[in-house]
Amino acid sequence: MSRTHHIVVEKAQAGERLDVVVASAVEALSRSQAKRLIDDGFVLVDGAESKPAAKVRAGDEVEVTIPPPQAADLVPEPIPLDVLWEDEWLIAVNKPAGMVVHPAAGNWTGTLVNALLHHCRQLSSSDEIMRPGIVHRLDKDTSGVIVAAKDTEMHWRLAEQFAAREVEKEYRVLVGGVVRDDRLVVTANIERHPKERKRMRATEVGGREAETLLEVIERFDHATYLRALPKTGRTHQIRVHCAHARHPVLGDTVYGRGKVERRLGLDVPRQMLHAHRLAFTHPATRRRVELAPPLPPDFEAVLAALRG
Repeated sequence: MSRTHHIVVEKAQAGERLDVVVASAVEALSRSQAKRLIDDGFVLVDGAESKPAAKVRAGDEVEVTIPPPQAADLVPEPIPLDVLWEDEWLIAVNKPAGMVVHPAAGNWTGTLVNALLHHCRQLSSSDEIMRPGIVHRLDKDTSGVIVAAKDTEMHWRLAEQFAAREVEKEYRVLVGGVVRDDRLVVTANIERHPKERKRMRATEVGGREAETLLEVIERFDHATYLRALPKTGRTHQIRVHCAHARHPVLGDTVYGRGKVERRLGLDVPRQMLHAHRLAFTHPATRRRVELAPPLPPDFEAVLAALRG
C-alpha cells in the first residue's frame, strides 16, 4: 500500500526548493527521487501540484505520497551470505557492515532481502511488500547477527517475542571517552529529529520509551569497549543513547563528531557497533536458539589499535 507523509513547512525552511524540503523530511529519500515524485504528481502543496524548484513558504502544508513498490521489483541476487544457522522455518546470518537490510528508496538492489531471496527462494510475507522475511533490522553500517523468517506464521510468532521483549540482544560497541561506571543505564525517550528527519534524538518529553544497559568490558585512553543490552528496540537506539551519555560510538558520522578518532589518529571505517548475540525461543520447535558471530575484522582492527 502507498504511504503518505504530511509536512508543515517551518519558518527556517521558508524560501527553500520544494524538492529539498521533501528529501530532508522523508527518510531515505534522495533529492532526485523527491524531484521525480513531484514531477509525477505525488506531492501536493496546499492541495495543489507544484514544481521541484518552487520555493516553499512558512506554513505550507505538503503532502507526499510514496506509491507502493511492485513485487516484481524484488530481484533475487547471488550475493554471498555468512549463514550462521538455518532450518525450514528460519535463517540467521552474520550481516556485514555496509549492507542495507531491505530495499527502499535509493537502495533497490544489493540488500539482505535480495540475497535471501536467492538463497532461500521463499521468505515470509509481511505488511510491507519490500520486507519479506524481515522480523527485525540492523542499521546499514552495523554488523552482526540478524534472523529472517521463511514461513509467515513463524514470522509473526517470532515478531511477538521481539514485541514482548523476550528476545535477548547483546551488542559490542566502541565509544569515545572513558566510561567511569562499570554499569550505566541510559533511560531517555527517543523521537525523530524535528528538522533533520534522518536523525533521531533523545528527549525528556514525548518520543517513545527507550532503555539501554551499558557494561564496561575494557577501558583505553579516551575510549571504552562496551557491552550494550537494549531493553527496547528503537531506531538508532544504542547510537542515540551512547551520544546522549556523552560517549558517541566511534566512527558514527551522524551522532559523533570524530574528536576521539582524530586525537588518537584512529582509522575508523564505520560505526563500531556489532550485533554480537541473539537468543530466542524457536517458534516452531520451542527450543532455545542462541547465535553469537565473532567480531568482524574491521572492529578487531580498531580494538587492536586501541590496545596498542
